[in-house]
Amino acid sequence: MCEICRQIPCHPRCPNAPEPEPKYECSECGEGIYEGDRYFDGPDGYICEDCMENKSVEDVLGLFGEVLTTA
Repeated sequence: MCEICRQIPCHPRCPNAPEPEPKYECSECGEGIYEGDRYFDGPDGYICEDCMENKSVEDVLGLFGEVLTTA
């Protein structure tokens, strides 16, 4: 039993708790994608929400093989 949180295993907020393991790795930035994180499951791999927010409209359309056309 943990001396700080009094639980077995430690509560996730306990300083003695082990670091959580990522479920996936972002193919853009290489950071871990953890339980509860939002992400895009693309054809080239998983992309974290932060990387998706930094993409332009053209970049997002490119993920689906589409492009903007000019009239």
